[in-house]
Amino acid sequence: MRHARLAGWILFSATILSLAVVPGQGGCSRATPPGTVANGKPDGKPRIALVMKSLANEFFATMADGAKAHHAGAGDRYELIANGMRNETDVSEQVTIIEQMVARGVAAIVIAPADSKAVVPALKRAAEAGVLVVNIDNRLDPEVLAETGLAAPFVGPDNREGARRAGEAVAKQLDSGAEVAIIEGIVTAFNGQQRALGLEDAATAAGLRIVARQSGQWEMEKANGIAAAMLSEHPALAAILCANDSMALGAAAAIEASGRRVLLAGFDNVPAVAPLLADGRLCATVDQHGDRLAVEGIEAALAILTGAAAPQDRTTAVDLVTGQP
Repeated sequence: MRHARLAGWILFSATILSLAVVPGQGGCSRATPPGTVANGKPDGKPRIALVMKSLANEFFATMADGAKAHHAGAGDRYELIANGMRNETDVSEQVTIIEQMVARGVAAIVIAPADSKAVVPALKRAAEAGVLVVNIDNRLDPEVLAETGLAAPFVGPDNREGARRAGEAVAKQLDSGAEVAIIEGIVTAFNGQQRALGLEDAATAAGLRIVARQSGQWEMEKANGIAAAMLSEHPALAAILCANDSMALGAAAAIEASGRRVLLAGFDNVPAVAPLLADGRLCATVDQHGDRLAVEGIEAALAILTGAAAPQDRTTAVDLVTGQP
């Protein structure tokens, strides 16, 4: 069942990989330089590109759905082009998408970067071409932004705080000194770093022993193998703390195969984890509201383009989700 579901999402990602949502208005608007503004308003309807990570991950599929739903009710305000990658670790593909969006004359790029550092040069070139850059979900590296001189407001969650809450939900069910492991995301991604720190914060505060820690690259299959090895190497392992739900799903399968009782935490609250929350296989996850996150990034871009707001960072909501009362 799990493999069939994963295959379905991979098929879905292939169909939506480069989806343009442009309402039919009986003609084409006049082509304008990206980001052109006259008298405080865009010259024509602005074209906004939403650039996400892998749409095989349910979180980003939900993000795409939220953006499309918003555009359906606000198509008179902007045109939307939604893009996702085939593989969450393929940074070069995301760079190519950024370059394609600049070539298509978008006014703004709203991006959930695959890597907090590697995509910055491409985004800098986009900004130099007159494209507004708004960063969502995974924060771009502040030092690299400063080095390149790229100004990109961040609209997104406090990943460290969210992960800390998930870790605490597990920690309160364990005694001090219990052994736990962390499966973190891509180590060069800022949100991956922050979530790992948040999980570590919770474990340390509760006096738990972190006996293993490894990157699952955000991927289910990779996390499954890692979790299986952790369970084999640490017979007393009491919990596995995962930095996203895709990896938690992989870890859950490994725990089930081991026949052991091991607590589990995730992050993202994707639909696929609902049964695991209901029957206790997953103690906690964190909802960062991916459908709303894309919309908030798009709204921020529209406000900046029209001169209604200055570029500024904004922290969005994170909520702990558990299967227990």
